[in-house]
Amino acid sequence: MGKLFIIGLGPGGALDTTPRAEAALRESQVIFGYTTYIHLIRDRFPEKELVATPMTTEAQRCRLCLERALLGQTAAMVCSGDAGVYGMAGLMHQICRNHPELSIQVIPGVTAATAGAALLGAPLTHDFAVISLSDALTPWETIERRLRLAAEGDFVLCLYNPASKARPDTLKRAAAILLERLPPETPCGLAENISREGEAVWLCTLGELETQKANMFTTVFVGSSQTQVINGRLVTPRGYEQRGAL
Repeated sequence: MGKLFIIGLGPGGALDTTPRAEAALRESQVIFGYTTYIHLIRDRFPEKELVATPMTTEAQRCRLCLERALLGQTAAMVCSGDAGVYGMAGLMHQICRNHPELSIQVIPGVTAATAGAALLGAPLTHDFAVISLSDALTPWETIERRLRLAAEGDFVLCLYNPASKARPDTLKRAAAILLERLPPETPCGLAENISREGEAVWLCTLGELETQKANMFTTVFVGSSQTQVINGRLVTPRGYEQRGAL
């Protein structure tokens, strides 16, 4: 019987791939992934069999990976960030439900929320919520409800998939929803191409968020009522002031 890895590569660069993920990639005989993610590792593993499939073929990709593992090979499915955060870990477990005998290991990775937060400062030091703005797999009505409830709960928000060619106005729509409950001066930050060529971060306010350019490689952070800008960095205090520590 073979083995199946589900590997989070991190946000992009090799420096943000964990040693555990690197070891699993080296152990794997065949590696499957979305075309963009296979491109991220092609130069590092030229000797490996790399199988890339396009977007919207996720279930097929998982079945192909499963077939190789059932043939006795060590197969890997790679994802950007963490495989369990909007990644392939859940779908792969569903596809493999009839094969409890198969060894499946999920290898965690650095997700865009934490990698982007590190670039911006420390916006996630207190409670936060992560919401994807893509309605490809989630109805927009559900996304709207989650945005409103998270804003009402005064969470820092981390927004994945804020816009795409097919959804150019998604971030604008989300900003309008958040402005129903949050003041326009709420500090926000954007991180783009994290750990990749073209990496950039910048700050704005919630009132300015709807005019910001974003794409599928952008992660958006919306502060809570406690979030501050300190020396150009986005920071959410955890409450040490209340204990007299500052």
